[in-house]
Amino acid sequence: MRWFLAVVLGLWLGCTSLSLPATADSPPDIGSLRKQAFELTSKGKFDLAEAVWTQLLEALPEEPALWSNRGNVRVSQNKIEGAISDYAQAISLDPLQPNAYLNRGAAYEAAGNWQAAIDDYNRVLKLSPNDPAAYNNRGNAKGGQGDWNAALKDYEQSITIQPSFSLGYANYGIALFEVGDQGRSLQVLKSLARKYPNYADVRAALTAVLWETGHRGEAESQWAAARGLDRRYADLDWVQHVRRWPPSLVTGLEHFLHL
Repeated sequence: MRWFLAVVLGLWLGCTSLSLPATADSPPDIGSLRKQAFELTSKGKFDLAEAVWTQLLEALPEEPALWSNRGNVRVSQNKIEGAISDYAQAISLDPLQPNAYLNRGAAYEAAGNWQAAIDDYNRVLKLSPNDPAAYNNRGNAKGGQGDWNAALKDYEQSITIQPSFSLGYANYGIALFEVGDQGRSLQVLKSLARKYPNYADVRAALTAVLWETGHRGEAESQWAAARGLDRRYADLDWVQHVRRWPPSLVTGLEHFLHL
């Protein structure tokens, strides 16, 4: 999955069979369709979920949450342009709802449109000034622009607002390494690895930081754990372009992998 934080509305449990299309004599059962859409989404059956969200939109085109939810499943299928269009429609119907801006910003990130993403995260923060996800995501987009000092400030703000925000802490620790604070980066990432031993991203990042700071044995140990949790970290192209680690951390992992 893409490494951005998109808000998905709460899931409901319901039946798994798809409803038949409505006819003039049989209007759609909206409640049943909603349950199906949320269940299919929660199970990762995004193509089927998209079809049900579309049915709901045909019946209720003025409901912004439906547009946003269809945008979410489109992002999950890498249908980025369609998702952005859906979020834009949700925003036009309810311009004071921050979630659609947050989700559209994440979609813009997936498309590499960093400034458009930042603009949307700024809109979220005007509506909801203490949203840790918006600060974290804006940090991601600023990192995409190469401004890791600005990214670091946003990550720090996200964890100041929500100290339990593990994703924000991981990004904070990674950004610290990029801006040259290796000692603090090592401290933060080690603390996270102890608290969340199955956090593959932290284990892999810690591998690179330990290797670059001369802790070769510890790096080997962390890599064994990271590789067991998620083998994608052995793919430097994925780490750089999908996970979007900063350059110095990618280089550190490259040094480790190319012993």
